[in-house]
Amino acid sequence: MSRFDKNPFTLKDNQQEAALFRRRATVASVFVLLMFVLLFARYFHLQVNEFDTYSTLSENNRVHLEAISPPRGFIYDRKGTLLADNQPTFTLTVNRQQVPDIEATLQRLVPVLQLTPDDITRFRNRLKVTRKFEEVPVKLRLSHDDIARYSEMKHELQGVTINVELSRFYPHGDLFAHAIGYVSRISEKEEATLDPVEYAGTNLIGKIGIEKYYEALLHGKAGYQHVETNAHGKLIRVLKRTPPVRGNDLNLHLDYQLQKIAHDQLAGRRGAVVAIDPTTGGVLAFVSNPSFDPNHFVAGIPYKIYAGYRDHLDRPLYNRALQGIYPPGSTIKPMAAMGVLHYGLATWQWSLADRGFFTLPGDSHQFRDWKKGGHGMVDMHRAIVQSCDTYFYTMSDRMGVDRYHDWMKHFGFGEKTGIDLVDEKRGSLPSVAWKRERLKAPWYRGEMMSVGIGQGYFTATPLQLAMATAIVANGGNHIRPHLLRTTTGTRPFAVVNQPDYRVPFSGSAEDWALMRTAMRDVVHGDGGTARATGYKIKGYEMAGKTGTAQVKGIKQGAKYDEKTVGERFWDHAWFVGFAPAENPRIAVAVLVENGKHGSSVAPIAKALFDYEIMGLLPPPPAPVAPTETDE
Repeated sequence: MSRFDKNPFTLKDNQQEAALFRRRATVASVFVLLMFVLLFARYFHLQVNEFDTYSTLSENNRVHLEAISPPRGFIYDRKGTLLADNQPTFTLTVNRQQVPDIEATLQRLVPVLQLTPDDITRFRNRLKVTRKFEEVPVKLRLSHDDIARYSEMKHELQGVTINVELSRFYPHGDLFAHAIGYVSRISEKEEATLDPVEYAGTNLIGKIGIEKYYEALLHGKAGYQHVETNAHGKLIRVLKRTPPVRGNDLNLHLDYQLQKIAHDQLAGRRGAVVAIDPTTGGVLAFVSNPSFDPNHFVAGIPYKIYAGYRDHLDRPLYNRALQGIYPPGSTIKPMAAMGVLHYGLATWQWSLADRGFFTLPGDSHQFRDWKKGGHGMVDMHRAIVQSCDTYFYTMSDRMGVDRYHDWMKHFGFGEKTGIDLVDEKRGSLPSVAWKRERLKAPWYRGEMMSVGIGQGYFTATPLQLAMATAIVANGGNHIRPHLLRTTTGTRPFAVVNQPDYRVPFSGSAEDWALMRTAMRDVVHGDGGTARATGYKIKGYEMAGKTGTAQVKGIKQGAKYDEKTVGERFWDHAWFVGFAPAENPRIAVAVLVENGKHGSSVAPIAKALFDYEIMGLLPPPPAPVAPTETDE
């Protein structure tokens, strides 16, 4: 075979290659068709089945829902004086939907707003409990310097804006702080219990006082708006708006001028004044001194200011009128005397010979009267006028602690009055069961002597004393002290401005009238313990009862000498009273801690009566020198 017989090239099999191409083309076509089917199915799913979902997501990139905080209701006194206002303030907020890195943004804001660690903690806590679409406040009540620093770097802070909001303002500062209370930032604990719809966009909530008790009325109803924004989160337009509903306005029984008089008359002393309308139970004045400025708390109180309040020796944050528990001293003698009549233990005419002390049968211990040598022959009228301890030692021994307890509770002692404020204290009204439960000890007969003159285990608040005095003034009608007079707004609320029941007294209306006469003679009669004040009253007559509550105990036979003890161990001074003596319109309880003598604080009550009855404003307060009959 020659070399020409070999063919180095293999001939193509066109038929085989055509078949291979057709197979490959078929596979590719099927694959492409399958991809188109899958693409169409996916497209159908997104455009048809998931249309609502992705349409909403797309819309949310352009349209945002914002909550609008409702304006808080105003608070007025009985004559229309504004006590709690709303004022526009600037608040810096963060919209987390528009902020790529919350923590980085927060750190950039620290030097701009001079944020404290407490500010940062509050922001982070708030961030945890707010919904994604809500703007989270970083700092309330921005200063002009804060706004200026923010403006310089505004372009670098995406999602961070300054909003104008209404914030609470108390125009009278510390004057009504313990009655009105204040609002402050919602805490994490509070946030967990609040309705997220009702409180959407809301930063502040009532913390104490009227602001807290009537939070549901004052808060209002949140509004919403749909806003269109650009890619940078800048507002383009408002598409739809549901306006918020302002909270109810509250009209209180409190009277600005009476409140100011009471505050000024305390003249910087530690104490409390509570004035009540004995016909309705409306609280006309409610003062605890010293006080504090509630405006400090609204935007978050600086630590230095709060520490100053907290650590102050005179405890300005302490509500003495509502929570102060003191021995009531002789102020409770009129109520106890009505119990003597109720149980038939004595009459108005029955009298005893007071030698200046009382002893129990078979016991040499002397329970001394405040007046050395005694008061001579004493009936019930004179026992009230001159505050004879010996008479009430005798009567309380006859009554016994359990009957005493059962009677005095009708005047509000030993239990909360039910006033429309929070954190009220109940004091203590002892009984055999009370001592067994509290002290795990039996009751001893001699302990009743201290209780009978408002000492020992018997303690009460100034509010309770004002309530009890008002019940005596109105002739035995039990009233519940309350601050709210009327309310106007979208949320109805019924206010009871009348007595709720009558004290179950077995005597007659004449006995109540005779008691009012006895208390009138405390001020206007010969030998009355407050007669120094009675001499200065013109145009009306007032009734009252002085009281001196022992702070530091003294030994049997020893004499109390205020010069030998520190000022904070001096006796507390009480005065309770009402005016006019007939047909009373106002009842008052006055307490001055370590004020020494009850008669020395009677002029405080007179100043309130002068204004309420005569429309007279008092001159600057001057101390009244105690007399030998001071008790």
